[in-house]
Amino acid sequence: MSDLFSIAGKTALVTGGSRGIGRMIARGYVEAGAKVTISSRKADELARTAADLSQVGECTALPADLSTEDGCRGLADEVAEREGSLDILVNNAGATWGAPLEQFDEAAWERVLALNVKGVFHLTKFLVPLLEKAGTAEEPARVINIGSIDGLHVPLMDTWSYSASKAAVHHLTRHLARRLAPVITVNAIAPGPFESKMMAATLEAFGDEIARTAPLRRIGRPDDMAGTAVFLASRAGAYLTGAVIPVDGGIATLV
Repeated sequence: MSDLFSIAGKTALVTGGSRGIGRMIARGYVEAGAKVTISSRKADELARTAADLSQVGECTALPADLSTEDGCRGLADEVAEREGSLDILVNNAGATWGAPLEQFDEAAWERVLALNVKGVFHLTKFLVPLLEKAGTAEEPARVINIGSIDGLHVPLMDTWSYSASKAAVHHLTRHLARRLAPVITVNAIAPGPFESKMMAATLEAFGDEIARTAPLRRIGRPDDMAGTAVFLASRAGAYLTGAVIPVDGGIATLV
């Protein structure tokens, strides 16, 4: 059973890995014995996180701006220089924007869609050769996209481009899953409320109410997220592709 859920010795890239959900996943992977590279735009914050996680296992930092195709290509090239293959890609880097309908302008759409959707597509595209080197039909390489329950139901906040982008990530996951099988699986995690910088304002204002109304009556913990990400990356998740898994304490069941 320990072998079924093992990812020891695997190579992983986690984008947006310096904080929040990305850090939760990266820490889980490092603790499970994977060789982890984390990436984000802010180099100083990224370096601090890599140094912290390196006290637990093997973690390196590669700063990148994934909101452009060139930025995605650059990160893929750097990973290829360091690794002969890549077992796991976690597309977690993302942005949000909230404003009333009448104030929601082009910048609010472009910034969010560029990173949340186009960045996921371009980075995956450029890393397919490394993933194919690692994967086989019996033990595929893994792409794990981080969506959101806001892409599954209508959110309470005026985050128009964010919810649309996450719905797009879920469908892009299914499309890529069909194209990249059988040597690469592509699945998505749709997180509910977890403590992160992106969720900080929402949890400060509505955290108690969210926890009270969720079927499991609490906010997500780091090990909830890490556990799902480890499952998808391990042999236990090898026959799963094109799936969108809500990790939300049951909130998606309230739709």
